[in-house]
Amino acid sequence: MPRSHRIELLSIVIPVYNEQDNLPALFERCRAVVQQLGLPAEIILVDDGSRDDSAELIRAAAADPLFVGVILNRNYGQHAAVMAGFSRARGDLIVTLDADLQNPPEEIPKLIRAAEEGYEVVGTVRQMRQDSLFRRLASRVVNGFVRRATGVQMTDYGCMLRAYRRHIVDTMLRCDERSTFIPMLANSFARHTTEIPVRHEERAAGDSKYSVLKLINLQFDLLTAMTTAPLRLLSFIGGAIAAAGTLFALLLLTLRIIHGAAWGVNGVFPLFAILFIFVGAQFMSFGLLGEYIGRIYTDVRARPRFIIEEIIGQGVEPGARIEPQTGDAAKLHAP
Repeated sequence: MPRSHRIELLSIVIPVYNEQDNLPALFERCRAVVQQLGLPAEIILVDDGSRDDSAELIRAAAADPLFVGVILNRNYGQHAAVMAGFSRARGDLIVTLDADLQNPPEEIPKLIRAAEEGYEVVGTVRQMRQDSLFRRLASRVVNGFVRRATGVQMTDYGCMLRAYRRHIVDTMLRCDERSTFIPMLANSFARHTTEIPVRHEERAAGDSKYSVLKLINLQFDLLTAMTTAPLRLLSFIGGAIAAAGTLFALLLLTLRIIHGAAWGVNGVFPLFAILFIFVGAQFMSFGLLGEYIGRIYTDVRARPRFIIEEIIGQGVEPGARIEPQTGDAAKLHAP
């Protein structure tokens, strides 16, 4: 059983990409949650190369000591942006949250209570999901693969509302691979994990940033980032195709003897059938090998995952706390 741990400083990391319409409500609701908790906290807003006014709103919010703005020089993707936030986070518990408010910030206290029980990774399961049928089906495929790859039986790996202990985050920051799926990476290092149910709301404004192409790219990242099982699978597929080709050749020879050369247009159609089987298998094998070689090439170059252009605000001093106030602003108190 995990041992309980007291939280000294809470860090909330929020990747932001073109969410200007959601940010004012996000700031207000996150502040209210921190006030309710009464814990020392910092909220790290990572602008992932937004093309709207999100970066300007983050700069304005960072005038408040509760908020820290991290501005990336271009768009690197959600998980790279979260890693950038991790690199700046100082808390002994780090919570990740999407900026679209589909995962309500008001659910954060549930994660903190679970983490205080001693769990190193606290996942969440979205209840009554407000996503399209396509997104739910894609999520089910991804979740099934990640469970097999990590051996950790979590239900909903696609939910960004999660909590990680400091040593798990530090370990992830030491990993050098460029393609990172954070929930899967964290679970590969954690001993004590759990999941809790959370509410899921409709997106208030804007559109989802995961297009069909990005979901396909994510699936390739998962296939090649954590396991070499697809390479082993190629050997089995190659053996099965070779066996099927041999049996097919024997069948054609038998039919040729029985029905004569006129059968199968003198062997043209059977020849094309065999050719298509082997060519298709070769292309599939080359494509998958290319994925692995491409990732080796990317990792060997060792380029940065992200480049931080600007950090705005220093955040709350460790040990300080936010007190609820009746006015528009909350005051910072040192213990």
